[in-house]
Parts: sequence; C-alpha cells; structure tokens
Amino acid sequence: MPMIHDYAAVEPVRADIDALAGPTLLEFGAPWCGYCRAAQPAIASAFAEHTAIRHIKVEDGSGRPLGRSFAVKLWPTLIFLRDGKEQARLVRPTDAGAIARALALIDGASPP
Repeated sequence: MPMIHDYAAVEPVRADIDALAGPTLLEFGAPWCGYCRAAQPAIASAFAEHTAIRHIKVEDGSGRPLGRSFAVKLWPTLIFLRDGKEQARLVRPTDAGAIARALALIDGASPP
C-alpha cells in the first residue's frame, strides 16, 4: 500500500480503526500545519521500505472524535498500530530512522 499524501477530511470511526487487521500507520495532522509539512519527507523516506503497511492520514482538529480518542494534542502525531492496538507513537517526528524503527516494529521486520 502506498503512502497517502492527502489528509482525509472525513475520519473513520474508532471502532473501524480498532478492528483493522495487520499493521497500520495512523497519521493525524492538517494540510496547513508547518510541522506536518516538514515531517512529510521523513515519513516518505521511512515508508518507502514498508510499503505493505496501511497508511491512514486523518485531518485532525478541535472536536474531532478520532483524534481525541487517541489523546492527540500536537501535530503530526503518528500512531503505529498492529491489529488495531497501539504499539508505538511519535509526536512531531523529524528523524526518518525513528519512524522506520516504529514501522518495522508493527511490520514484523528487523529494524534498520
């Protein structure tokens, strides 16, 4: 599955996220957020090695239930899920290596 570049304006419901099988990267942010835009090259670099991981990119904001259910406070927040359960989280990541290690954790691959 390829990396998603656009934020989904309509977020999935939490029950659907919890029911996902396999590895998933859940990314919260906003298209106008400078931190989110700055993190995209590192996310893309890390994601290039883990193309089988599902990527869900959700536009977050005040009153959005999915982000609140994951206690998202800063953007971007990357939540690494395996079978709907959180395995790792990175907030405002800048290091592709840290992202790649978290992706490897949920992918079952050896970290780089």
